[in-house]
Amino acid sequence: MSLRDFGLPELLLILLIVVLLFGPGRIGKLAGELGKGIRSFRDGITGKDGEDKGEKDQAEASAPPEGEK
Repeated sequence: MSLRDFGLPELLLILLIVVLLFGPGRIGKLAGELGKGIRSFRDGITGKDGEDKGEKDQAEASAPPEGEK
């Protein structure tokens, strides 16, 4: 059996084992944490370490409040 013979039945078996080990609630939390980690990694590579947030905060601070004209 080579890696190319790895098909849908094998993937379903692995998914079933993972669900039995961790449970559906824990899998959702793990997926969320994985997504946050990937996003943080991408931001670190592109150099977006909070630069966008800082620019947005500055724009909001310089804009006058909506009640004042």
